[in-house]
Amino acid sequence: MDLRKLKKLIDLVQESGIAELEISEGEETVRITRTVAGGGNFYSMPVGGMPMMAAAAPAVAAAPAVAAVTAPAAEEPAAPDGHMVKSPMVGTFYRSPSPGAKSFVEVGQQVATGDTLCIIEAMKLMNEIEAEVGGTIKAVLVENGQPVEYGEPLFIIG
Repeated sequence: MDLRKLKKLIDLVQESGIAELEISEGEETVRITRTVAGGGNFYSMPVGGMPMMAAAAPAVAAAPAVAAVTAPAAEEPAAPDGHMVKSPMVGTFYRSPSPGAKSFVEVGQQVATGDTLCIIEAMKLMNEIEAEVGGTIKAVLVENGQPVEYGEPLFIIG
């Protein structure tokens, strides 16, 4: 399995929120596991090998490739058109000011430039992320409480 396929599978696991994915193509097997915040380590056992330990990043364990296998390309759903609001920092994404409170914005809601969209907690500081443009919230791309990376898409405003 080539690296592009592995990267797509890792991205799929991270985006979907599933904890583990195992795919076999012929004699080739790949298992991808993802650690959950505060969940400890996962261990994965490749076919006929020693266990690999996964820390914070997904672990990929692959059996030796015997022959190149091609799989049909999966079609990715089209993202809504509009302005993509990206995370300006690494931290934890929160849709509301406190647990149990109403979300700052919902899909279909009108926002103006400067309206608060969410909070990203970084190093125990709560950073309000504001709309860079006015429009309608077309999509919320991150789940509440999920860690986000710098430059990761958060919202689409149309």
